[in-house]
Amino acid sequence: MPIHMITMPKWGLSMEQGQVNGWLKSLGDKVAKGEELLDVESDKIASGVECAFDGVLRRQIAQEGDTLPVGALLGVVAGVEDSEAEIDAAVAEFQRDFVPAKAGDADAGPQPEKAQIGGRTLRYLKLGEGDGTPVVLIHGFGGDLNNWLFNHADLATERTVWALDLPGHGESGKAVQSGALDELAQSVVDFLDAQKIERAHLVGHSLGGAVAMTVAERVPARVATLALIASAGLGDEIDGAYIEGFVAAANRNALKPHVVKLFADPALVTRQLVEDLVKYKRLEGVQDALRKISAQAFEGGAQRRVFRDRLSTLAPKVLVIWGETDQIIPVKHAQGLSPEVRVEVIAGKGHMVQMEAAAEVNRALKALFETGG
Repeated sequence: MPIHMITMPKWGLSMEQGQVNGWLKSLGDKVAKGEELLDVESDKIASGVECAFDGVLRRQIAQEGDTLPVGALLGVVAGVEDSEAEIDAAVAEFQRDFVPAKAGDADAGPQPEKAQIGGRTLRYLKLGEGDGTPVVLIHGFGGDLNNWLFNHADLATERTVWALDLPGHGESGKAVQSGALDELAQSVVDFLDAQKIERAHLVGHSLGGAVAMTVAERVPARVATLALIASAGLGDEIDGAYIEGFVAAANRNALKPHVVKLFADPALVTRQLVEDLVKYKRLEGVQDALRKISAQAFEGGAQRRVFRDRLSTLAPKVLVIWGETDQIIPVKHAQGLSPEVRVEVIAGKGHMVQMEAAAEVNRALKALFETGG
């Protein structure tokens, strides 16, 4: 079999290097496609590096504590029939030819853009140029387009995929009027109009799922498929203490306990992730926007708008994905839905399942897109 090089991944446009937190597999272990080989931490988040091949782990080049640039060699997966000399030669060739990318290189790829759309500033990122029906990724409450770090590029191999910052979030304009779902959904419709997107696959996480369903209600002809990840709007319950705590927290120590609840594995929450959220929350207009949006969507610790009974009618194909150990919105909201709705519950993962189980989520999303053009 071929000798496969396992390299430092690039999670998001700004990532330049990562730190190895430890190997999850030992030398000589058989590994299967989709299994995690080692843990790596970037300035945004920690996550496992998955193997894209079946084989045997033959080399561990990087060691725990090493900080290496994107693309650097971490390890080697090969067959048992490949000789030690062949693997040594392949490693030497890779190391000889590897040149780390420099910060600010012209080939850094597409960067987020901002535009005046529907009377407000919206930030968005476009990846991919394929002929398939485009995809629009809609993040959740308090998030931004970086919530799709592990999904965006992979989904854009055969089609154009857009991720945007909702009003009040990320680097979009912070002013919102009522903060209602209808207002947020209208910003998405305005975005579709501005980009001349006639029909799209909508993917929404958490609050973004409720926004996507509202878009589908308002302009059904514009929605090819609907993918809802740990979505709001499918039941009454939500962790009101999380919502209130996230909105109220003004420093790292106050915010971190709430952010940790988003993940099944609290070790995935890096210091930089929390500090970035604190910086965002201190921007002018953010607190007011979050209060308005949370009051409209989650008043009194309950979800105010539920689409459950009509979910199967909102789009030609609907997919629901949930992390089994979600602490924010209970996984039971994925149960008992119409048999026409496809449901995938991923064991051992939390509310940010699209980050914690990116490969599984991406596979499910690509399969859905293929059914809708």
